[in-house]
This record gives sequence, C-alpha cells and structure tokens, in this order.
Amino acid sequence: MPVLKAPTGSADAPATYKQPSRKGKKAWRKNVDVTEVQDGLEELNEAIIKGGLVNEKPSEELFALDTVGDSSISKRFPKHTSKPLKSDEILAARSVVPAVDSRKRSSSKTTDGIVPAKRLRTNYVTHKELTRLRKVADGHHELTVEFTDDVHDPWATSVVEKQPEVEAVPDIRTEKKKAPKSIAQAPISLAASGKRVPAVVKPTGAFSYNPSFPEYEARLAEESEKAIAAEKKRLAQEEADRLRQEAAARSAAEAEAAEARAQLSEWEEDSEWEGFQSGGEELKVSNKRPERKNPQQRNRIKRRKEEERRLKHEAKTQVKKAQLEEIKKLAKEARERDQSLALIQAEAAGEASDASLEETDDAVRRRQLGKYKVPEKDLELVLPDELEESLRRLKPEGNPLKERYRSLILRGKLEARRKIPFKKQARMKATEKWSYKDFQI
Repeated sequence: MPVLKAPTGSADAPATYKQPSRKGKKAWRKNVDVTEVQDGLEELNEAIIKGGLVNEKPSEELFALDTVGDSSISKRFPKHTSKPLKSDEILAARSVVPAVDSRKRSSSKTTDGIVPAKRLRTNYVTHKELTRLRKVADGHHELTVEFTDDVHDPWATSVVEKQPEVEAVPDIRTEKKKAPKSIAQAPISLAASGKRVPAVVKPTGAFSYNPSFPEYEARLAEESEKAIAAEKKRLAQEEADRLRQEAAARSAAEAEAAEARAQLSEWEEDSEWEGFQSGGEELKVSNKRPERKNPQQRNRIKRRKEEERRLKHEAKTQVKKAQLEEIKKLAKEARERDQSLALIQAEAAGEASDASLEETDDAVRRRQLGKYKVPEKDLELVLPDELEESLRRLKPEGNPLKERYRSLILRGKLEARRKIPFKKQARMKATEKWSYKDFQI
C-alpha cells in the first residue's frame, strides 16, 4: 500500500514582505501578505475554545481575594510571626499625660485671637513718688520758697532783647487755599456778537400769548424757514447716504461678477486639460485614456494658473480703485452741498439786524467752551390753531429750569455738561467666610 505524504507546497498565500512600487501585477490584492491576520484569527479561536478572551472576563473570574491568610506560615516561621511590628508598638504605647481635649467650651479665657494693646496703669504709686512723700513726711523739702528784700515792680519798663526771627515753615494743612486768577476776570460770553447777554432776555411781542398779527406772522415765517432748512439738510444727508450705499453695492456686484468670470474661465480651461472638449452642440467623450503629462505640459499648466491668478488680482484691484473714486466723488459732492447750505444760512443770518443779536441769545459763536455744545433753545411757538382767547384755557410754554441753565452757559458762568442717566455703581467683592473651620469632633 503506498504511503500517503503531505503536500510539499505551502497552502498560504504567497508572501510579499516588501512593496517598493504599487505598479504592475505584483501589487495586486491577491499577492498581499495576510499571514499575520490569519495567525491572529487562529489565536482568537483557540482562546475562545479554551474558555474565552482574558480581557473580556470580569475581575472576579480572574482573581481571588485572600482575607484569611496562610496558616502554615506561622508554623514554619514562628520567630518572625511572634514578634510584633514596630508600628504596632508605637501605636500601643500610651502617655501618662492625658490628650488635649479638642471640644469647644465656652470660657471667658477664650478670645478672638486679637492681642489687646498694652496700657500703662495709673492706679498705683511709683517708687520715685513714694520716696519723695517719705522725705516730705520727715520734714525734708526739696523746693523751698525764699523771700528776699527785692520787690519786683510789674509796671516798670524793662528792655527785652530782640531774638532773631526764625522763618516758620508753612503748614499745608492750615494754609488757606488761594483763589485762581481767573476768578477775578469777567466771564466770556458765548454770544456770536461777543457782547454780554442779559440773565433774562426781554421777549418781543411775538412771544406773547396774545400777540399782534404782524409780529406773530413774522416770527412764524422765520421759524418755518428754519424748519425747512433743517429738513432740507436732513434729506440731503439721507440722499448722500443712499448714494454711498448704492455705490458700495454696485462695486460689490462688479467684484462678484469679475470673480465669477474668472472662475468660469478657469473651469473651461481645466475641462479642456482633463480631456473634455466642448464641440458646439454636444460633448464628445474621448475613448482614449489620458496619458501622463510631461514636464512641459505641467509647466504650461502652472504658467496658465499663475496668469489667471494675476488677472483675478488685477480685476479686484480695478474694482477697489473704482470704489475709492466713487467715494471721493460722493464726499466732494457732500462737501459742496454743505458749503452751499452754510452760505445760504449765513446770508439769511446777515439780513437780521445787529441790535436783535445783542438783545437775544439765539446766535451762539462757533468756538465754545468745553467739549459739549450749548443745548438748543426750546421752540416756544404756538400754532395759529392753538391760540386761545381766554387765559383759563392757556397752556404755558417753556421750562424755567432749562432756560436758567442755558442762560448761565451763554454768559460763561457754567460749562456745558452731558447728562449721565445711570450712576456708576461701586464694585462689590465677594469673599468666603472662615466659619467652616469651627468644626467639632
């Protein structure tokens, strides 16, 4: 009977331990070395057959806790087991002095830890004073009064030698504060004419609650012109803001369009380089596989991308320049509009007489005192339909407190301030009490 022998060849997949290149048939998946994976699977199967994986078992199955100990050790080593440990001897030793009780007791000797300041006792007699009293009791007086024949005349004139005067150092705490030099100067008026403004300006007939028709009509026309000029200025400012926003939006749209065109051109050229050619009505896909690009082709693509990047940067720069030009143009138009409006206001103000400026406080000079401007004067004007014939139905206009405050500012006696609605609160600091240290055992 012939003897059966095991095959001489290996059943495992051919091993390729080194793969310097992944090109060719040698780099195919079937030639990859998987012996390490197969060995791991075999070890896992053996561990499962023997009872399971060790790292998946609980600690109770792997370890046992010995709480009794081995009784044979004390028999084999009686010398070592009978001798106690040094730590046990130290703990067993007890002192004769009782331990300090840590309980808290209420006692008068308990203090808060603050050492009181020492004070000299004044309810006892010193040794020096006691010696002096004993000498006095024995008849020995240290100070005795001796009478002489010379009688002092208190009314006699005596020459007293003059001592050189010593310059005393002035005490800063007792020295009187000196007033500044400006307190003696007259306050500077803030009126446009520079003349002094009276504390209470005498109102004209147009401010009356029952004015004459010509004066009331003139004042109404004047206030109407002021309101119209202010409204025109506001509308001009809104128009300038609108034009500025439109220019910004237009420039942003142009920048987006330029960027989109650059991206589109880049996509078209990339599609050509990838092997797709746009042929008019339909796209023809080449059947040939694209070959590897040579260095000349790579350099050509690199130069093309750099040129596209440069063109895109130039387009963005042109858009920014256009935006700057538009902003300069709008700023110039707004400046010219403001100058024309100021000229119109100056001409309207020049028509008024100098006498009216001296008497009223409407015109304020341009350079004011302090950082803040003089508050505007309230418009105290009653419309024609609000004029009342009876004083019983009269509604008072104005605020005396505001008028007094504005008058003081115009006369240069006060500086304009800004109203602060909220007072600055003090910063609170949170700390933790140390009462948790007072514990009991």
